[in-house]
Amino acid sequence: MDQADVQIFAPGVDTDAVMRDIQSTVARKSEEGVYADARVARAERTNLIHLRDDEGFLAFYLSALREAAFVDINDFDIRERRARFAPLLVRLKKTIWNLLKFYTFRMWSQQNTVNGLFVTGLETMHEQYQDRIKKLEARIAELEARASGR
Repeated sequence: MDQADVQIFAPGVDTDAVMRDIQSTVARKSEEGVYADARVARAERTNLIHLRDDEGFLAFYLSALREAAFVDINDFDIRERRARFAPLLVRLKKTIWNLLKFYTFRMWSQQNTVNGLFVTGLETMHEQYQDRIKKLEARIAELEARASGR
């Protein structure tokens, strides 16, 4: 996105300064590897579509898929913002979570297994096809060398 694409109609807002800040933040986070996260890959689906011709696309996509394939079944911190009823609501939510976890843990575990198998299968197929392509390219080069040697 160019700076010219962004227009902010508010008194006292320096659009160029805002864009420089955004660009520097994106550059810093890119260097830190923040945007390699699978959630970012999902958010950037339209950009990934344009990378299809790039050799690294499939490797990047498989990496993003590997990161996103597994459902997080771990406990998480339950908080309540409404101070008046916070202790009661936190206890209620923890009780509900424990009941849900009891019923859904097996399903999540099975889903993680299936997702992992799919990703592993795709990665294995990709590796096999890459090897096959290399062998075919070598064979073509050999045949072309023989044909030009006649």
